[in-house]
Amino acid sequence: MAEFRRQNTYAGINSPVDAFEGVDMPTQTTEPPGTVTPRLLPALIALSLACAFGIFAFAAAMGFTGSKLVAVIVAVGIAAFVAWYFWRRPIVPLDEGANSRALKVISGLATLAALCQLVRLCVFIVNPAEVGCAVSPSRGLGLQAKHSCLSAYYVAARSVATVPNVYAWELYSFPDVNPTAPRKPRPIGSFDIDAYEYPPPFLLLPRTLAILTPEFLRFRMVWFALNGAVLVIGLLVVARMLGPVAGTRALLFSPLVLASDITIGTLQVGNLQAIVSSLAMIAMMLLAQRRYAAGGALLAYATVSKLFPGLLLVYLLVQRKWRALAWTVGLCIALVAISLVDTGWAPYKAFLDHLPRLLGGEAFPAFRRPWAVAHNFSVPGMALKLRLFGVAGASFGAMKIVGWIYSLILLAVTVFVARRTLTREREPLAWLAILILASLRSPFLPLYAVIPVLWLLTLLAATVPPTFKTLFGVFLAWVMLNIVPSTSRDPRLVSAIILLPQMVIVILIVLALRRRGHSSGQVPASLGFATPSPE
Repeated sequence: MAEFRRQNTYAGINSPVDAFEGVDMPTQTTEPPGTVTPRLLPALIALSLACAFGIFAFAAAMGFTGSKLVAVIVAVGIAAFVAWYFWRRPIVPLDEGANSRALKVISGLATLAALCQLVRLCVFIVNPAEVGCAVSPSRGLGLQAKHSCLSAYYVAARSVATVPNVYAWELYSFPDVNPTAPRKPRPIGSFDIDAYEYPPPFLLLPRTLAILTPEFLRFRMVWFALNGAVLVIGLLVVARMLGPVAGTRALLFSPLVLASDITIGTLQVGNLQAIVSSLAMIAMMLLAQRRYAAGGALLAYATVSKLFPGLLLVYLLVQRKWRALAWTVGLCIALVAISLVDTGWAPYKAFLDHLPRLLGGEAFPAFRRPWAVAHNFSVPGMALKLRLFGVAGASFGAMKIVGWIYSLILLAVTVFVARRTLTREREPLAWLAILILASLRSPFLPLYAVIPVLWLLTLLAATVPPTFKTLFGVFLAWVMLNIVPSTSRDPRLVSAIILLPQMVIVILIVLALRRRGHSSGQVPASLGFATPSPE
């Protein structure tokens, strides 16, 4: 019971980083009687964060100025400030009794791996000729170094105000003779231009950045820095919300998210998925603290950019969080209005025409490649995978039917979860599980779907003591989630292999949405978590 009391005596501190959220924080950690927090652990955490933000600052400064000297000065300055700040004001009041030596070792190794990967990736981001520093096709997302999701955002942002249809095939691809063959992407520098498939309001951010960095390579540097920083801030914010015990564990487990090749590969290609999930989680934390303007703005942008975070609006509605809901809906309308003023009605008309093909999957050129069909994590995509095995009727029409049935299930699950009373420790688990379930509604969801699931794994692990069985279960689940089958294999074999991480996703979501929370208690043995004896 002593551990339970420590978890629920969180001293009302509202935010992890007042530099980002404007909330005052104590300069000293508050430790329960009888626990000793070594000074080395807070110092190492502060140093690790300094290195990460220094890497992002270097990339951003290179993008804005093009000067390595200025970038080094900015990076050193940001790193020094972050180190000082988090040394004086730790993310959570670290509880030595909440962790173990094994957890510290795992956290340290994961941190070193993550930082080494970020340094290598930053080299490739700043200099695309250094392809040896990119995540190879046999790792990460399984894509060539020349693939860039970001290229679609950049081209769409530069074109949306002047072309009648920002979703037009010819903007991103050369004409195809065979409509079933893999598309021939247009080049932008050494990269292939990807196809743009998002709602028009998302382009507000890329259009703003394109004004500041009109060249694609510099735009790419700033986008990498923004993506990485938001992802790390999201991890810190949620760990802070959990309190000293679970928060300490979440903080130590969090490098496992960044150490994943899939996360690094997503930062490399600049895909939006990771940043949207982080924005939505930060937004929900702010709304829970009644910081309605900031939280509503972030959740509104996440919703109008990718649609699936809109399921959290249903969560707020069922919980009767009227002010949070009103701010978010109002700011959604405001963002759409600003976008209309900026680009006019043409991209919205094109989007409405394009939307049925998006929801049904026909709009995604990736489906022309069997390996992309096999790597798809989406629930509707399961119907199309059956085509690889010769099942009759496995078509885009079947995907649509499965998609709408799954949508109704999603809505019911969200209402069910929102009607329950959740503890402070369990609430972020529910938010993240809802986001993951909502993202699985997309017709096409490649391996970057795993990033929020890795995050959910670390949060679940933070709710129980870090025994050997717990750590082994986390390691086993982490390895299974990071399975990346080669694109050269038989697509049917790839589909079968992908079932392993999909199975882990289902298990983790079930654990996160269980009716009874397991505050520093037990988690079912299916993942190897221990059941401690009551105190």
